[in-house]
Amino acid sequence: MLLHALPFDGSMWTEQRGVLPGHTHTPTMYGFGETLPQWASEILGDLGGDRLIVVGNSIGGSCALEMAAVAPERIAALVLIGAKAGHRRDPALRSEAIELLRNSGVEAAWDRYWDPLISSSAPSGVRMRARSWAKNVDWKAIAKGVDAFHTRPSRDDLLPRLKYPVVCISGDHDVAPGPLIMGKQARSAADGHLFVIPQCGHYVPFEKPAALNDILHTLIDELADRL
Repeated sequence: MLLHALPFDGSMWTEQRGVLPGHTHTPTMYGFGETLPQWASEILGDLGGDRLIVVGNSIGGSCALEMAAVAPERIAALVLIGAKAGHRRDPALRSEAIELLRNSGVEAAWDRYWDPLISSSAPSGVRMRARSWAKNVDWKAIAKGVDAFHTRPSRDDLLPRLKYPVVCISGDHDVAPGPLIMGKQARSAADGHLFVIPQCGHYVPFEKPAALNDILHTLIDELADRL
């Protein structure tokens, strides 16, 4: 299960769809409700089976944590990419972002909030493709995502209770939340693992897809060995 970041949809996972052919899901989450717990419940309800490997980037990682809170018995591993379990609400930033989307559109919000999260070392083509993906998402859907992200529960007490692998991944250039916080999360988990990707920002799935795919392949093999 691959859960997208803001301000994208499921198409951001184009480089990961072949990691587990025939068993990979890339939902677009904005239509699943108003809150992250609702998103998590909808995803779990739509997907049968257990031993899910749930991979989430940014808000997708926050949704993955909600899935782990709702149904820990159905999850085989959690992969958090640039996703912070703890949360302190910032109503002013939430309102500012939604107003910018409403009044000026996705491009203006992209330039202010999301383009700076891509590493300055990323090729221009990567940045242009990401911008194009964002422009294809309706501003109202992104605003719904912003609201869900900023009103999400804090889950910093969840990681130590999880009994399966928790893989924390950060680009070394990421600042939201960045390698230090991701490392702290990995250490707090009973079976935590940290990977810091060089020359990479917030969006590892398309900034450094080969590095992420290698991590996922290794995780899948290790889980298969445990059966």
